[in-house]
Amino acid sequence: MVQHLPAPGDLEPIERASRDELQALQLQRLQWTLQHAYDNVPHYRAAFDAAGVHPADLKTLADLAKFPFTEKKALRDNYPFGMFAVPREQVVRVHASSGTTGKPTVVGYTQNDIDTWANIVARSIRAAGGRKGDLVHIAYGYGLFTGGLGAHYGAERLGCTVVPMSGGQTEKQVQLICDFKPSIIMVTPSYMLNIVEEFARQGLDPAASSLQVGIFGAEPWTDAMRREIETRAGIDAVDIYGLSEVMGPGVASECIESKDGPVIWEDHFYPEIIDPDTGEVLPDGEEGELVFTSLTKEALPIIRYRTRDLTRLLPPTSRAMRRMGRITGRSDDMLIIRGVNVFPSQIEELVLRMPALAPHYQLVVARDGHLDTLEVLCELRDTLLPPDAIEVQARELQHCIKTYVGVTTRVRLLPPQGIERTLTGKARRVVDGRPKQ
Repeated sequence: MVQHLPAPGDLEPIERASRDELQALQLQRLQWTLQHAYDNVPHYRAAFDAAGVHPADLKTLADLAKFPFTEKKALRDNYPFGMFAVPREQVVRVHASSGTTGKPTVVGYTQNDIDTWANIVARSIRAAGGRKGDLVHIAYGYGLFTGGLGAHYGAERLGCTVVPMSGGQTEKQVQLICDFKPSIIMVTPSYMLNIVEEFARQGLDPAASSLQVGIFGAEPWTDAMRREIETRAGIDAVDIYGLSEVMGPGVASECIESKDGPVIWEDHFYPEIIDPDTGEVLPDGEEGELVFTSLTKEALPIIRYRTRDLTRLLPPTSRAMRRMGRITGRSDDMLIIRGVNVFPSQIEELVLRMPALAPHYQLVVARDGHLDTLEVLCELRDTLLPPDAIEVQARELQHCIKTYVGVTTRVRLLPPQGIERTLTGKARRVVDGRPKQ
């Protein structure tokens, strides 16, 4: 693995700013954002009025806690363009969620927003070791999903050569990596493992490829999966974080020299951690739900948006801005199995501790009478294991889940490729077959 460590001149002044300088900028931009939202978005005017607050009430950053939260429901209720703060004619691009549940959430961008987004993704790629002239292979999906175009514009803004491969066609992904010799790949971590497996299927060593850095996002992943990818692909794996409602990829990103959690680009996004049950703001270092307020967005300002991601805010290290801890789960995808709280990331950690198991798993939730059941599907790395050895592995994982998570499961070990692969995006970690309430 080769690290491109930054020289001091590579950093923007704001990345080296003092805390006082950063907070002064945040306060100025936050006051503008609240007024912009109140003046131009009927939803925010009504929500602020109902809460008895006005943008002028924000005198300090702590005053933000007086303002109401924004939930995904607000975007769906105002579908498609009701949350825009500028005339639709000034919106140069829209993106949207997949809309798998109800109406999709639609987000819009002015030309200034697109430029801001490109700049922060360029900053993110630079933090990951990328430099002007590097060849970047982008295997995030293009289209309404923000990943592909967000990464694309940022890489171009940095001055990189972009291969806009998008997702799918895994054999062709490998061919182009071998032929074009990119040094950077941007993709979901689960799909990167698919690419690694395709290298092996073709008799190629993925660690011998030209790739040096992988910038992975769009789904939670653990440090154990980072080690798996780095070892098998021979690269540095860094985490990029974002969500379309806040901007897209590039809200936060790790620095290659520390790899200690994504740095939140606090000059554009103000983070809070709240108790997901009470809404109370928690101090830095305590785990809770991540909330974001945009500071510079024109088309779709977002005020105290509840991401549902569970994490904590950590002090600055490689940059002057705070970092996100590893996402431990979501406040809305937590499974409750017979009274036990279960996060997929907990199961992933245990699966990746077992050398005989591949880093692919799926949790299948069902209901037997009045009780919920959880089945864990995993893949074996080796097709030659005898049945009695497979049974030993299954019992060991079952025991570990019971010991560390506290829930009884059925474990089924499948042959390699036994779990359906995603082609373009996020791995389907949970299949919930329980009757809808």
